[in-house]
Amino acid sequence: MGKLSNKNIAILSENGFEESELFEPLNRLKEEGASVRIISSKKGSIKGMKDHQWSREIEVDNAVEEVNVNDFDGLVLPGGVINPDALRANNNAVAFVKDFFRKGKPVAAICHGPQTLINAEVVEGRKMTSYKSIKKDLVNAGANWVDEEVVVDQGLVTSRSPEDLPAFNDKMVEEFAEGIHEKQHA
Repeated sequence: MGKLSNKNIAILSENGFEESELFEPLNRLKEEGASVRIISSKKGSIKGMKDHQWSREIEVDNAVEEVNVNDFDGLVLPGGVINPDALRANNNAVAFVKDFFRKGKPVAAICHGPQTLINAEVVEGRKMTSYKSIKKDLVNAGANWVDEEVVVDQGLVTSRSPEDLPAFNDKMVEEFAEGIHEKQHA
């Protein structure tokens, strides 16, 4: 039995996710016993990127319109340049993300993943990190941005880049295992 047995985790992504930022957390979650579902704007498959080239695909389990935050214990937002930009333009995806914060459920976002959190309006006053190119976006949205490999703020886990995945995955598992965070908020 892993630390996340009996936990249901959503990974929300679109085409253009950073391959390692989806597959490495996915594998770690499964190793810890979690049931994981890939959520996107539509069913079928989504394609990742590696070294600025299209790479592996993964099957989508559910379209975001088909799922409810009550069915999940945690949310992962992989990065990539294309993926978060597409997610933040999708009102259903943004509402789904915001609901995790309303319910106090843990969320883990890496690299460019926090861009979706800006549109969900959940970063104000939060200590966070991200890929350096979106620092200004997060600061302008009210986040307290720091340059650290992994930052945890009341159930919100953020990291800068694929190099931070080991620390990101460890903290993601820890926060998901803890469950509801009373001070996690929208």
